[in-house]
Amino acid sequence: MPSSKNTAASALGVLTRRIISLPKDGGRRLIAVAGAPASGKSFLARQLAEAVNGAGHTARTIPMDGFHLDNRLLDARGLRPRKGAPETFDGEGFVALVNRMKRGGEVVYPLFDRTRDLAVAGAAVIEANCDVAIIEGNYLLFGEEPWSALAPLWDLSVWLETPETVLRDRCVQRWLDHNHTLEAARARAEGNDLANARRIASTRLPADVTLSD
Repeated sequence: MPSSKNTAASALGVLTRRIISLPKDGGRRLIAVAGAPASGKSFLARQLAEAVNGAGHTARTIPMDGFHLDNRLLDARGLRPRKGAPETFDGEGFVALVNRMKRGGEVVYPLFDRTRDLAVAGAAVIEANCDVAIIEGNYLLFGEEPWSALAPLWDLSVWLETPETVLRDRCVQRWLDHNHTLEAARARAEGNDLANARRIASTRLPADVTLSD
């Protein structure tokens, strides 16, 4: 029986070959890596970018986290405890960014600073000569508006299917790593992260590729 390491490497190779074989229509090829919180989206996106770059193409990873609403706005709307839910992002702004990236050319975009817990405008750029944008986030295949407008833009979409027990453990550890107590980490994971994971799963749009953890 092949090891999980060999299976993962094989899946990465298949995805990389599929990405570099996608036709170009004059714009930029967009790859969606979607999944629940702590499903491994960022890790896979980085692996894919490295593999595509290694194959002689130019790829960049773009997280959707830069579109978090500011904490002051969340407080005014009573949404601070639900930070990370769909309504706590500038969804329409993110859809507009993805449309710009699809057309090609240089695009500047925001990043999320986890240390300061805020989005930083104009913090990163995808160069005009970059022909593959690998975008990762929770809501790339979300079936509610405005997120559902993203689906037609993807040249390839990947969904990471992860058991809830695994997600729970990873989310708790993530909050522990941010200096939460075990009790607080479990509360954040159950009350917010897993609630979002269930909501994502309930309205998820079809993906071209599904990878199981």
